[in-house]
Amino acid sequence: MAAYFSSLNPIALWNAAPGGIAQGLIWGIMALGVYTTFRVLNFADMTVDGSFSLGGAVAVMLMLNGFDPSTVLFASLGAGLLAGLITGILHTKLGIPDILAGILTQISLYSINLNLMGKANQAVPINSVRVFFTSNIRYLGQTLALTLVVDIIIVSIIYWFLGTELGSSIRATGINPNMSRAQGIDTNKMKILALMLGNGLVALSGGILSEYQGFADVKMGQGSIVIGLAAVIIGEVLAEALVGKRLNFVMRLSFTIIGAIIYYMVYVFVLWLKFPADDMKLLTAIVVAAFLAVPYLKEKRINSFSGLQKRNAKLQAESLNNGKEAE
Repeated sequence: MAAYFSSLNPIALWNAAPGGIAQGLIWGIMALGVYTTFRVLNFADMTVDGSFSLGGAVAVMLMLNGFDPSTVLFASLGAGLLAGLITGILHTKLGIPDILAGILTQISLYSINLNLMGKANQAVPINSVRVFFTSNIRYLGQTLALTLVVDIIIVSIIYWFLGTELGSSIRATGINPNMSRAQGIDTNKMKILALMLGNGLVALSGGILSEYQGFADVKMGQGSIVIGLAAVIIGEVLAEALVGKRLNFVMRLSFTIIGAIIYYMVYVFVLWLKFPADDMKLLTAIVVAAFLAVPYLKEKRINSFSGLQKRNAKLQAESLNNGKEAE
């Protein structure tokens, strides 16, 4: 045991931290897409794994063909919008259940991504291609700053858009579709728009990650929905604990990104502890289960008999103090 702990190098953890934060910021964009469909629309969208890889595949192939980085990222965003459109049409026009519609699109995107790249993975010669985001340690600070700016812009756009009449209709559709239809809202159209927005953000994140790591793989999106949900749930639990009743929509979006950063910092820490990388899926499941259990256990404790006694005693003490102050 002593030999194991002595083999751990704190400097290595310190050096790996910026990379973990950078990946957290990149995956935070994907988590915002998951938040849009999962929380705003209340739609269990399984397209995410495929649309993330699609964004990466489109980005890599365009970079190899000499397109500039801004065009590459807008193309990744556009590809994600199309993926969301397909899922939306399958669900709203063909009556396929939400989960199954997402799975069907995800499966078809695997073949599309494979055909796009011509093989299972495609690398980009970073030294001969201009990129905005890179894992090169010399430019990592620039990547961190740029990714943070992109995240802030995206949060601002989502906040603005969902505050418009169209965005409010999407939110109303997610909260109560029956009442929304009674108010004259075309809920099918709202679902398609929200799915397009969510998958567009997911694919954009995939495009940025491909630039950052210098390659794309047809399986790079595998498990993305789990990571996205982990980021959303971690962010929500932290937000409730730190902000409480003052929590607003901007904070929810911001804490979703913070959740993604925390997830990847945990990932970096676990790798530093020399745990096998193959066990990360198991760790993700444990982390998500733990954060999901926290609010439930907290509420259960409050509503328990001992919790009610403590709460009543606290209320009585407050009423006595208020009575003394009044005298």
